[in-house]
Amino acid sequence: MNDATPAPATPRRARVRAPELIGKGGWLNTGGKEYTLADLRGRIVILDFWTFCCINCLHVLDELRELEQKHSDTVVIIGVHSPKFVHEADHEAVVDAVERYGVHHPVLDDPELATWKQYAVRAWPTLVVIDPEGYIVAQHAGEGHAHAIETLVTELEAEHGAKGTLRRGDGPYVAPEPVATDLRFPGKVLALPGGNLLVSDTTRHQLVELAPDGETVVRRIGGGGVFNEPQGLALLPDGKVAVADTVHHAVRTYDPESGDIELIAGTGKQWWQGAPTSGPATEVALSSPWDLAWFGGRLWIAMAGVHQLWTYDPGTGTVEVAAGTTNEGLVDGPAAEAWFAQPSGLAATADRLWIADSENSALRWIDLEGAVHTAVGTGLFDFGHRDGDAGQALLQHPLGVTALPDGSVAVCDTYNHALRRYDPATGEVTTLATDVREPSAAVLVGDDIVVVESARHRLTRLRLPEEAVQVESVAHRTQRAATDVAPGKLRVDVIFQAPAGQKLDLRYGPSTRLLVSSTPPELLAAGDGAGTDLFRDLELNPDVTEGILHVSAMAASCDDDPANEYPACHVHQQDWGVPVRVTEEGTARLPLVLAGMDG
Repeated sequence: MNDATPAPATPRRARVRAPELIGKGGWLNTGGKEYTLADLRGRIVILDFWTFCCINCLHVLDELRELEQKHSDTVVIIGVHSPKFVHEADHEAVVDAVERYGVHHPVLDDPELATWKQYAVRAWPTLVVIDPEGYIVAQHAGEGHAHAIETLVTELEAEHGAKGTLRRGDGPYVAPEPVATDLRFPGKVLALPGGNLLVSDTTRHQLVELAPDGETVVRRIGGGGVFNEPQGLALLPDGKVAVADTVHHAVRTYDPESGDIELIAGTGKQWWQGAPTSGPATEVALSSPWDLAWFGGRLWIAMAGVHQLWTYDPGTGTVEVAAGTTNEGLVDGPAAEAWFAQPSGLAATADRLWIADSENSALRWIDLEGAVHTAVGTGLFDFGHRDGDAGQALLQHPLGVTALPDGSVAVCDTYNHALRRYDPATGEVTTLATDVREPSAAVLVGDDIVVVESARHRLTRLRLPEEAVQVESVAHRTQRAATDVAPGKLRVDVIFQAPAGQKLDLRYGPSTRLLVSSTPPELLAAGDGAGTDLFRDLELNPDVTEGILHVSAMAASCDDDPANEYPACHVHQQDWGVPVRVTEEGTARLPLVLAGMDG
């Protein structure tokens, strides 16, 4: 009889057979070839469920670039484009987005969310890892997972290399043919004092100065990696131009007289929860600054990456949060309590800072006392093209706003391909122009307005019309199947499994955070608010039968090495907006996967 205690068996990784890839829009970046999972057998496949309006999805594209290059002979990343807005279901818009954001892997265009549904995805972005034998081995929602996925990829390479099931070689990516244009997906525009126009040539990572005709190139500024997808431009009192260097997570100044470019804010790293939110400007991280405006003696920054507004004070050389909580949604009130959703355009008047709050499809403003107001828009899930009284008017993902001389504002209604107008005096919304392809910014030049037609790679000069254009009203709601939940108590479980070789970081207290709210607020009778557990027991209001649960989760994990006094740590975070319908046959548990698999 052997009394020795046997060594514990190595736990097997949970595996689920991966459903087939389906997308009515077809494949991009493959040279015209269509792929099935069988074609990719032997490779490690990472599905990136994304949509091009989503700033978190753009962050994940950048997070994956290093892994994509390092493991190019074993890993195939496939972007599964899964639209939120109606415009994002347009195939040509997806083609544009793939080029605009430098996507260097195959993309499956899935306008009907067929593959999204097959994989039971609940949030943008979501990453699914499929092993060389065609089984799902991990799922991650949100940002901050690149390190965990690379660790898993290394394990899979070793495991399947030993089994003989790993196939190395070139991937299926085929680069599209480059197109010659003076601008390529330009972002924002600024009128310089001398009459020329300065444009952020976003996809080419430069600024371009144009003559007053808006076509003749005078000079290009910032080659050699100085900028990375620059967006917003603002003229400062000293004559310099502030530039939102979006993917570098920084703000720089450009001096039109000397040509000098200087960093004034940001560290080059992306801001994460728990990082400083004020201090010396070049020592505080930023997150995808998208637009800039000089207002109230400070430079305001639309911090799209964290759904906030920040300010930079040139007198003290400091930055700080000015409005927003990092929670994504539409909440008015005191600046410190307001919610935004990817603010992407700013315009200042004497007493208001106007905000194009893109993911809310909203036009908002902040007053000199710091209170946030909404002029047009109701929240994350309602959008369209409807004029009339502002209380019922609809926009679709606006990226720009321009103050007009009469006190009204022009809105670049980007996904409606329209220039809209809101008049605070009458509370009316009208349409100034249509068929302007993905307008992202505009600037007044004399009696004209010059619009950045981003998807047509040009500036377009329009005469401000005296009469509005008549358009047919269209209203949309984000189409995602509601989850049936049982009345009464509902358990929300956020699934988080620390990556191999890591553990939750408990050195300074709880390393997890969970925030729950709802639209309408009356949906929840109890259980809303913030906490540190990744689960929550909610009480649903019996008088409300449907709504949206907003769940925001964060977890910090660090390398599990007792000998290392300063282990590397990683933050994982995601926001979910889950449509729910209360029925007797519904579930009493709502699992949301942040990282790992729901057992």
